[in-house]
Amino acid sequence: MIQTKMTHLLGIKYPILGGAMMSITTPEFVAAISNAGGMGILASTIYKTPESFEAAIDKTLELTPKPFAVNLSLFPAIRAVDNNLYLDIMAAKGIKVVETSGHSAPTDLSKRFKTAGMRWMHKCVGPRYARKVEGMGADLVTVVGYENGGATGNFDIATMVLIPVVKDAVTIPVVGGGGISDGRGVAAALCLGASGVIMGTRLLATKECPIHDNIKQILLNSTEIDTKLVMRSINATHRVLANPAADRCLELEAQGADFEKILEVVSGLKAKSMYESGDVSQGIIACGQGVGLAHDIPTVKELLDRIMDQTLERLNRFKEIS
Repeated sequence: MIQTKMTHLLGIKYPILGGAMMSITTPEFVAAISNAGGMGILASTIYKTPESFEAAIDKTLELTPKPFAVNLSLFPAIRAVDNNLYLDIMAAKGIKVVETSGHSAPTDLSKRFKTAGMRWMHKCVGPRYARKVEGMGADLVTVVGYENGGATGNFDIATMVLIPVVKDAVTIPVVGGGGISDGRGVAAALCLGASGVIMGTRLLATKECPIHDNIKQILLNSTEIDTKLVMRSINATHRVLANPAADRCLELEAQGADFEKILEVVSGLKAKSMYESGDVSQGIIACGQGVGLAHDIPTVKELLDRIMDQTLERLNRFKEIS
């Protein structure tokens, strides 16, 4: 058993967070991650009404007695939700862990997190931003390196460097991600100073993940070189699986297309349709380089148990060598 400052603060068995992967992180999938010993994170922005958001929290609470988190997004959105109102709902439902992410720190919300008795973790891109939210009262900070799927930030710093520079900058626990798909990656992150890891890509290829089996098989057949960076031209760089939609996005960027034109290709609605139909050409798939380490489709519990067994084996092997 590996216990860290993160597992103690969040009350979880394993030092593993499942990333808030928008429409994929349904109550069922969030609960599966938490029930397996990690912590699932519900993405609030996919629920466009307070009623649907409240229903999603209720469903997750029905499916797991274990802690889970809710992400409040600070990124610009075409149909933004009211984070203050959603925070009211979270507090009323007894949610104890909140994750925030975005271009800026949640200045107007941070004091409310403490008043509600919540543990607050903020996802940011580097040490300067980590120090800022530590000063605002964050309990943990999450950083993901250039290898990760989804938003990569603008600094292109790899996980091997990002975790220790952030760890050196703050006193609160650091959660690291980017390219972590097995126990070797978890062991490496812990050795770099992280108190835990956040995973996304590897969890896509699990039985409970609510995407079409065709997509899961395509992920298994992909390697570490089968990803592309898109949307850099509009200051929203994302690493995605190399597919026709990614190619079309890059073509539009080369032509100087504006945000609205690019959105026609990369919208969440197209991705959701793709996840349901299995037609990989319909939209983009946030996907990290760690996809090259996914070789089977276990249950979430099987995956997390295996990862932690491998983590212990690697750390014990290191002790023996040293």
